[in-house]
Amino acid sequence: MGLTSSKREGDLKTPKGNFKIKLLFYRADRIKNIHTKIKKIRIKKNFGWCDDVNSEEYNKLIYFPFKKSAEKLYLKKNIYDLILVTSFNSKPVVKKRGSAIFLHIASRKLNPTKGCIAVQKKDLIKMLPFITQKTKLIIS
Repeated sequence: MGLTSSKREGDLKTPKGNFKIKLLFYRADRIKNIHTKIKKIRIKKNFGWCDDVNSEEYNKLIYFPFKKSAEKLYLKKNIYDLILVTSFNSKPVVKKRGSAIFLHIASRKLNPTKGCIAVQKKDLIKMLPFITQKTKLIIS
């Protein structure tokens, strides 16, 4: 765990760098009245994020059923009720470099993530109106 300058898939580390916020995924059944200037997409039950380095869909949104490895975005726990997708490893996507570096809701016990950034729900909701296409997430 910790920060790294050379992120690898599955290393449980957060990549250092400056990243744009690409879009927001949200659970419409749990989060109401979202105020943001970036593109937002309602999370559906079949949404996932591919973490399979052998897939053409690596580090991209996928739809279940899906034959390769992918993380579910529609969860019982609330950590993915709001997901800000960063630009990390997106243009171009480099296999094995790491996927799904999100800014999302922290668990109640503030447990470490598998490489993402997590903050309390109330704080993430307060930030949303200030995030634009030009906003940068700086991790150092």
